[in-house]
Amino acid sequence: MSKKIGSQTYKLNNNVVIIGNAATVGSKEGAGPLKKYFKYIESDDLMGETSFEKAERKMMELTIERALKSCGLTEKKLDLLIGGDLLNQLVTINYSARDLSVPFLGIYGACSTMSESLAIGSMLLDGGYGDYIACVTGSHFSTAERQYRNPLEFGNQRQTYSQWTVTGMGCSILSNQGNGPHITKVTMGKVTDWGVKDIANMGAAMAPAAMSTLTAFFKDTKTRPEDYDLIISGDLGKLGSDILKDLMQKEKYPLGQNYVDCGHMIYSNEQKAFQGGSGAGCSASVFNSYIITKIKEGVFKKVLFMATGALMNTTLNQQGESIPAIAHLVMVER
Repeated sequence: MSKKIGSQTYKLNNNVVIIGNAATVGSKEGAGPLKKYFKYIESDDLMGETSFEKAERKMMELTIERALKSCGLTEKKLDLLIGGDLLNQLVTINYSARDLSVPFLGIYGACSTMSESLAIGSMLLDGGYGDYIACVTGSHFSTAERQYRNPLEFGNQRQTYSQWTVTGMGCSILSNQGNGPHITKVTMGKVTDWGVKDIANMGAAMAPAAMSTLTAFFKDTKTRPEDYDLIISGDLGKLGSDILKDLMQKEKYPLGQNYVDCGHMIYSNEQKAFQGGSGAGCSASVFNSYIITKIKEGVFKKVLFMATGALMNTTLNQQGESIPAIAHLVMVER
């Protein structure tokens, strides 16, 4: 019997519980509006390493370790590790998985990777393919700048409509037993491209993908935005989330006060992050701190978590290609 409802959504019939989680962020993120929700704030963005790439890897390894510790597990209990990052060939997660000796799936959804990993992990557990799965995602401002734009030493000026890549990691431990927030539905996104070519304008590139996935979810489940306590997008930032609200209004699914964006929340105006946060670590760190905390406290009982990703490549962007994007959604309930 198919668990698919509608065109893109899947209903999970068995328990899928977030039994453990951890978020690690850098100093800039730790000084922002969500600082009281971040248990692990690293004061040194180099993490005592000789390069930012090594620092990113160390931060991811620590976050996996901290998430396992939060639920009393060791890596030997894991049936699978699912994760990704922004660097070429997924070197951060690949090297982090090297020493864990755990079955591993490396995935790339750009900044949508946290919700993508949760979606895949949830469906595998719902199907009975394991007992414990770790889902991890992250990014680092300095490594992302080097790969996608310019090294920090270049000292280029940033556009006012750009966003700031979050230095942060998030890891969720999923199980088919235990206590914690439950993942009950999953909507897989479609690649959407509305022709945006500006590599600095991530919010505009990703907003149509967010609209596509959200409207698909509402149509598939025959629900509306007001049926949920929180609808949170991953890293559209202020500009991108404003565009999403306009698009959803036109689709006749207007987003109200229950809609927020991780990228819009993570920095204050005084931190000069322009349109807010982006990067795979943006939604990963906010989900595994603020969102899960509020669900456990009973503030939110029905949450739609949707991370968005710009699937561009610097080479193709320099060749004049536009930026395709995608968004994946998981429904989390208390």
